[in-house]
Amino acid sequence: MTQVVTRFPPSPTGYLHIGGARTALFNWLFARQQGGIFILRIEDTDTERSKEEYTQSIMESLKWLGLDWDQGPYFQSRRMDIYREHVQKLLDEGKAYYCHCSPEELEAKRQAAMAQGKKPMYDRTCRDLGLSKTARSVVRLKAPLDGQTLFSDLIKGVISFDNKELDDLVILRSDGTATYHLAVVVDDVTMGVTHIIRGDDHVNNTPRQLLIFQALGYTAPQFAHVPMILGSDKARLSKRHGATSVLAYQQMGYLPEALLNYLTRLGWSFGDEEVFSSEDLLTKFSLENVGKSAGVFNPEKLLWLNSHWIRESDPDRLALLLSEFLQKHEVKAEDKEYLKEVVKTLQPRSKTMVEMAEGSLFYFKDMPYEPKAAQKFLKPVLSPVLKDFLSRLPHMDQLSEEIMAPLLASLAEHHQLKVGDIAQALRVALTGKSVSPGIFDVLRLLGKDRAHKRIEAALRWLNERAAEPGF
Repeated sequence: MTQVVTRFPPSPTGYLHIGGARTALFNWLFARQQGGIFILRIEDTDTERSKEEYTQSIMESLKWLGLDWDQGPYFQSRRMDIYREHVQKLLDEGKAYYCHCSPEELEAKRQAAMAQGKKPMYDRTCRDLGLSKTARSVVRLKAPLDGQTLFSDLIKGVISFDNKELDDLVILRSDGTATYHLAVVVDDVTMGVTHIIRGDDHVNNTPRQLLIFQALGYTAPQFAHVPMILGSDKARLSKRHGATSVLAYQQMGYLPEALLNYLTRLGWSFGDEEVFSSEDLLTKFSLENVGKSAGVFNPEKLLWLNSHWIRESDPDRLALLLSEFLQKHEVKAEDKEYLKEVVKTLQPRSKTMVEMAEGSLFYFKDMPYEPKAAQKFLKPVLSPVLKDFLSRLPHMDQLSEEIMAPLLASLAEHHQLKVGDIAQALRVALTGKSVSPGIFDVLRLLGKDRAHKRIEAALRWLNERAAEPGF
């Protein structure tokens, strides 16, 4: 049995976006599942727009997602001699020809065809003239003049095209560089690609490429065209629907397993299951379960999955990630064990690592009071109970829930207040916010000294406000 070989061929003219990442993922999953080979190929023949910055970003994105490749990266810009050899073969066999029509002539022909209501195709002026190479000539493929080109798509079924609708493609430019269609066919043949899994925006490219495979005498790989990803308004996904770059999601605090999980479910299903680990996907993924209709990108669903994977993640791993996000807040957190304990208090409520970092700042530095939180929970009536709590704090052996819970209950009874009111006042005093991890976790991790300092600051704040009219 032939070994499965798939490929992901991004163009380095921009950053890796969500649609491209899903294509890479499906190719990677299929290759891994079949014990095959996954190739990374950089299609950088557009020399004006291709940049090394984008190439590095694409590879960094794939590595972050865990989509490791077995061969490559291959660069098309370094394979021009191979392409020219194949073009020469087609010329020698009379399956391609030199075209001398100038860009101006081609544009005039296009305009004339459109004026007559015809498809703006090349009229094959040079097809049978037997012309030789010149400084400005291009090479075109001799496409069949009648019949049909059809293929059986692994997702969409049989698709056919009338050959009368297909043009004599330019396969070699006047500067000696191969065009997209010629280059990808030669690459797929010479790299032994067996399955081409790509977005269904490439369906119309397939018959053109099949004609090149046929002209070269090669058996074409199997095709599987995956439905597009649309925004909530059913338009093609773009920046206006939110971040589309993979690394943008990394910077926004998403975990790679959440993005992989979500992207796989965009167009693929396995019953009613929503949550899949990489191991699950390698077991359950199949092209048979890829749908034919477009997937609609739902940011809320992705956020829900991210919160799930944060809850499920190892605190040691999240501690390392958290330290990186804290650096953006100019916080250097080097105590790994302390960071791990911080993570454990925030895992149940954090939707992103950015949110976790912002929610953890009070553990590392004094924070200003949120105005609404202070106004609602730091009231003069609570000054006596805060002073009472402060007086007892030094005598506590440890600030565990087992010790602190009875203390708060005792204070509430003595001062005729609700435990919740005292807890909220302490929360604002210690964190600056009305929402935080459990108050006993906060006390335990801050420790006596910092807790004492912050409660004293809250009492000073209350005393200063007491003199204000209407407080």
